[in-house]
Amino acid sequence: LPGYGDSPLTETVATQQGRVAFLEHILEELGMHRPVLVSPSMSGLFALPFLLAQGDQLAGFVPIAPVGTRDYTAGQYRQVQTPTLILYGDRDTGLGRQALQNLRHLPRHSVVVLPDAGHACYLDKPGEFHQVLLGFLGQLQ
Repeated sequence: LPGYGDSPLTETVATQQGRVAFLEHILEELGMHRPVLVSPSMSGLFALPFLLAQGDQLAGFVPIAPVGTRDYTAGQYRQVQTPTLILYGDRDTGLGRQALQNLRHLPRHSVVVLPDAGHACYLDKPGEFHQVLLGFLGQLQ
């Protein structure tokens, strides 16, 4: 993501609209049609505004303890019809549970808490993470 790791921060992603446009551009460049957007941690700053603005372009959404969930209201979340798998590790007692409190307003969601896993639950329990993710993907139309 721009501004993370070795990627320079650009002014184009300084706003929510810019981050939505960034993801739209990525999906267009990759030729993706109705992908499932998996969003761990800091990527929530990009994925959440995209979900709320363009959720109909997604086949599914998998937030993994994303940041930024407090930036939106319950009413905004309730308008999203994208199937969602809310996922986090039970040892992520901060961000995982905080995100759940906000994301639970998404009408088409399910929740999986991976036991003995922290914030990066996909690294702590990769087998269980992939099993849950593949199960969710298998349910999508």
